[in-house]
Amino acid sequence: MVPKLIGRIKQQRFDISIFTSRMPTLAAIDIGSNAIRLVIGSVDANRTLQIIENIREPVRLGQDVFTKGIITEETLAKAEDAFVKFKTLIAAHDAKWTRAVATSAVRESMNRELFIDRMEQASGIEISVITGEEEARLIHLAVGSKIPLKNKRAMLVDIGGGSVEITLVTDGQILSTESYKMGSVRLLQVLEEKKHGEKQFNQLVREYVDATQKRMRKELGKETIDLCVGTGGNIEALGELRKELFGKEKNTVIAIDELDAIAKKLQGMTYEERVHQLRLRPDRADVIVPATVVLQKIARQAGVEEVQIPSVGLKDGLLVDLMQEMYGEKKISSRDQVITSALQVGRKYAFDEQHGLAVARYATQLFDETRSLHNLSIDYRLLLEVAALLHDIGHFIHMIGHHKHTLYLLLATPIIGLSKEQMMLVANVARYHRKSHPKPQHEFYNILSSKERLIVNKLAAIVRLADAMDNEHASKVATFSVEYKKPKFIMKLEGEGDLLLEKWALMKKSEMFEEVFSVQFTLDE
Repeated sequence: MVPKLIGRIKQQRFDISIFTSRMPTLAAIDIGSNAIRLVIGSVDANRTLQIIENIREPVRLGQDVFTKGIITEETLAKAEDAFVKFKTLIAAHDAKWTRAVATSAVRESMNRELFIDRMEQASGIEISVITGEEEARLIHLAVGSKIPLKNKRAMLVDIGGGSVEITLVTDGQILSTESYKMGSVRLLQVLEEKKHGEKQFNQLVREYVDATQKRMRKELGKETIDLCVGTGGNIEALGELRKELFGKEKNTVIAIDELDAIAKKLQGMTYEERVHQLRLRPDRADVIVPATVVLQKIARQAGVEEVQIPSVGLKDGLLVDLMQEMYGEKKISSRDQVITSALQVGRKYAFDEQHGLAVARYATQLFDETRSLHNLSIDYRLLLEVAALLHDIGHFIHMIGHHKHTLYLLLATPIIGLSKEQMMLVANVARYHRKSHPKPQHEFYNILSSKERLIVNKLAAIVRLADAMDNEHASKVATFSVEYKKPKFIMKLEGEGDLLLEKWALMKKSEMFEEVFSVQFTLDE
């Protein structure tokens, strides 16, 4: 019986003392739409990763999924062979920690559970299916390990087989990430089904990508991009072509005019010519055309002069992530990253930033000063802060019923560093900052567990009081204090003017707080 390799690292600190005899070895597997990749690295005394194996198996899962909706038996067998090979390599290098993740093709496959089970049965390797946001976070980690991102506004473009992830980064923190269903394998499969000739196919690719331009323009905004970084096998191949075709020394950068020239050359060649004349791998020669057109369009939209190619990807980010977790340095849900992303979401929906920040400040102070009442762990403080910050973004759709619009927007808009389960709590808390109290018949409240409902009730009650304290959207309350003398909960406000409207709003919106915490709310005049 082969011992089961760890696919997801448990939430615990590693015992570093076991590393004293030798440096630890880590393995990461990226199950993409165009290939399955394994990287094995050792960590030296300076906590620097040294790559000792980098293997790519051309198992094109997306070819099945994007046309048939499932992974066929033939492809399953190829994937099993790859995983058995990986198991042998991992054992040979004595890698004690392994993580395997699957992206868009497996995410969308109707028989993904069968795929995961078959791979685990064949190799003992556990697989996690990750979201596009997690994919972007890991790629950001990989890029940051190679290229300094501090004090820059950067755009990271990852062109995979199934999707394209565009991530905006400011001063090393992720602002936002958007996923576009125009990965190279997906485009190839969708457009090839129409059986057009090469020239018509290339035109279709351009038109397909053009259809995303409006969404892309909105996401990028008007701010200048200082740095554009491209990742993915196709972009790395473009770097190599740039080196060979133009006699350049480096494959780590490509200028936009060089990209245009390569795109024109690729589109003027047949598949066979790309294989024989450019020496491209057969599983690269077809998908590189749509990938090149996608990169062209994105780079032009961003207004950059060149694209940097660090030759890292998801698998490398997995290794960095694994190493950070191993040494207790992991910062997946750091407050700064979450709040940076939340502010970007608020600005995307033109929210009242001053009001959002004020309500978030009041809410977190209330959370801190009422611990004996709510009895919630510190983890929920960040969820409360995000809900308070973004509670009014529903105004972007309409003022009437904006609390419900806020719910829908938050359910549809990822925040980097928060899981879907956490976003469900955030959305519900923000939804109940006004009007009706939570009811079992409310759809998105009803699907929560009894424990989650109680958490929503407590946090929403706090947000209602915090929102009332900035009733005029003027941040007049400078500070406040609370005192709990069972059953009385006494609040005292200090700030600009007599604060009559804020006090009136507090008394009006205190009913839910009284109900949830079994207190009598009153104001100290």
